[in-house]
Amino acid sequence: MYRDVDDYIAYQEESLQPMLKKIRAGIRSAVPKAEELISYMIPCYKLQGMLVGFGVHKKGCSFYTMNPKLLPTLAVDLKGLPYTGSTIHFDPNKTLPLALIKKIIKIRLKENQERESMKQILKPAKKSPKK
Repeated sequence: MYRDVDDYIAYQEESLQPMLKKIRAGIRSAVPKAEELISYMIPCYKLQGMLVGFGVHKKGCSFYTMNPKLLPTLAVDLKGLPYTGSTIHFDPNKTLPLALIKKIIKIRLKENQERESMKQILKPAKKSPKK
């Protein structure tokens, strides 16, 4: 349905667009090299695996951390923000703090880098061709 993140934001209610642009800018400033894409019909960011995403739905807005184990470790930072699994739910009139977004991205980036390192360590060595 959406070609890219610009298209996604343009499709949303005009009153929500400044908030969505602010979240997008915060993500882009935290990880400028991340690939920006639409996945599961929401804007997502990928660098050595999925990092985060955000979206609008009937009941408000959500920020997706892509890791259900992460949010319980950030309970102090999330005070007053409801969350379930890997998703923070928030009122579009009370935008998510950029410091929180950047903290989550930093953690997610480290997780992705560690997972990528483990893949390299566990990758079987290529056998040389027989002569």
